[in-house]
Amino acid sequence: MKVLVMYVDEFGYNPAQKNLDSAEEITAGAKFTDSILAFIQIEETDEEKTVTSREKKLVNHIKWAARKNNCKKIILHSFAHLAESKASVEFTKELFDQAETRLQNAEFTTTQTPFGYFLDLEIKAPGYSLARIWATL
Repeated sequence: MKVLVMYVDEFGYNPAQKNLDSAEEITAGAKFTDSILAFIQIEETDEEKTVTSREKKLVNHIKWAARKNNCKKIILHSFAHLAESKASVEFTKELFDQAETRLQNAEFTTTQTPFGYFLDLEIKAPGYSLARIWATL
């Protein structure tokens, strides 16, 4: 699993193109402020372990980054461009859903960008050391 976590002053998206037939129809975008934005790629090798074990690893990393940025809002974004290998759609979506639930149970305000879409993105992010953290988990 590859993860690029960014603290963002502002983040917005609009659905541009549906790329997964089974994805629900989304037409509206959304905007957020003062949030942790996690670009996440689940890899094929992640499927050798359980969803729960990978989800715990991801959530612990995101919670650490959120604490370092004094932030309680999290945006999970599936971004299949951080590595060559991709996990199955089903494994990835289940992991995202479990991570969102675990973060909400830890009192984070958490959302996911629309799964199965290419999105037009607007990002305003500050330029300090812990505002951008890349990891292989």
